[in-house]
Amino acid sequence: MSDDWASGDPFASPDDPAAREREQRRREREEKRRERASKGGEKARGAGGGSGGDSSEQQRGGSVESPPDPPNERASRPFEREFWDEEGEVPPPVAPEPEIAPARSNGSGPRGPRGTDGLLDYLRRHPLRIFAAVAALFVLWFLFALFQPLKGDGSGEVAVAIPKGASVSEVGDLLGEKGVIDSSTLFQVRVTLAGKRSELYPGRYTLAEGMSYGAAIDALSQPPVKRTITVTVPEGLSRAQAAQLVEEIGLAGDYTKETVRSPYLNPARYGAEDAANLEGFLFPDTFEMKPNAPAADLVQLQLEDFKRRIEGVDMSYARSKNLTTYDVLIIASLIEDEAGVAGQRKEVAAVVYNRLREGIPLGIDATIRFATGNYTQPLTESELAVDSPYNTRLNQGLPPGPINSPGLDAIEAAAHPARSDFLYYVNEPGTCGKLAFSKTHAEFEADVARYNAARDAAGGEEPDGC
Repeated sequence: MSDDWASGDPFASPDDPAAREREQRRREREEKRRERASKGGEKARGAGGGSGGDSSEQQRGGSVESPPDPPNERASRPFEREFWDEEGEVPPPVAPEPEIAPARSNGSGPRGPRGTDGLLDYLRRHPLRIFAAVAALFVLWFLFALFQPLKGDGSGEVAVAIPKGASVSEVGDLLGEKGVIDSSTLFQVRVTLAGKRSELYPGRYTLAEGMSYGAAIDALSQPPVKRTITVTVPEGLSRAQAAQLVEEIGLAGDYTKETVRSPYLNPARYGAEDAANLEGFLFPDTFEMKPNAPAADLVQLQLEDFKRRIEGVDMSYARSKNLTTYDVLIIASLIEDEAGVAGQRKEVAAVVYNRLREGIPLGIDATIRFATGNYTQPLTESELAVDSPYNTRLNQGLPPGPINSPGLDAIEAAAHPARSDFLYYVNEPGTCGKLAFSKTHAEFEADVARYNAARDAAGGEEPDGC
């Protein structure tokens, strides 16, 4: 082929090595096509000359030719073959993927799954529905938690003591702390709905852990089974008098012996290093005890009660007068026996303080009764002259120890006496125990004369009629 092959190509040059190389590859491809065409013809002729052929073309001795390619296909194949002949194979045409039109919604057809944006859009467009659903769920949860349909009577045993006068909230808090119920607040709501706010009984109960609110309310709405005995020790009783009471109640043991010493209280801590016994430390109160409890248990309760109560008494004024806590107890025991009415305790305490300051014997007959054991009959002349350190008519200053168990009010009065100049007092006739106070001995003598006249008029009996 002459070099004028490139005369029609404005970009070709006979001297361009790349152009010559492309021409060489084209010639090689042409040669390969001719070889394939010749091989194909031979195969067709071989098939036509085989035995038993019955086609019309074979009978005529003609060759079988492939049908002509469609125009478009013929037009496209030279390029495809020219391109792919370098590898020796022409790959099958790849069918084009169908185009998928983007989905569009006309607002009435079914919608596909929504994403986060769709959910947020729904929440924005329907806030009331969301609020109603949340409110409904909360109400269902609240009712389920309040009525506890799956909870029963609980398990195990929990001892609970409901104090007298406890409010519903206090009862709920106590049950919650003990693990009897889940929530004090919901318990109060249930009690209110049940109309039993005023029907919860105080006392000692044996409940269970994890009870439903309804079961706990039912249990507390029934009076508790009394499994204890009540022991009340009044104010102003001496150890000897309290021992008689304990014996009457039926507690086992010797109360008098148990109140000499105890591991539950050290009198020296309160300034009573030389105390002969626990007189004055046995706090008077009401105690709940087991029916078969011994007297030693009562003594323990009294001593522990005293230690709790005395901690709350301000002793600063008494200490300023060089008085110990034990001295205050002694004065309180005198007040407990002498003050006929509660409102005069501080005045009696003032008389004691003033006579101690002046160095005047106290002259309190209650100390002589303690020394002689005569608590009910009029004191005789011999008893008034008894030789005892507790005879405050003969001995100056305080007696060696308390003469009874004073209550908290008497202790407070002994620690904080009234500010007065009274030095004497005597019973006021016909006043239900009130006392007539005086500052001078002459005033006191006049009060005593009035009292004696009233007693004589009563036939020698105490003129205490109201």
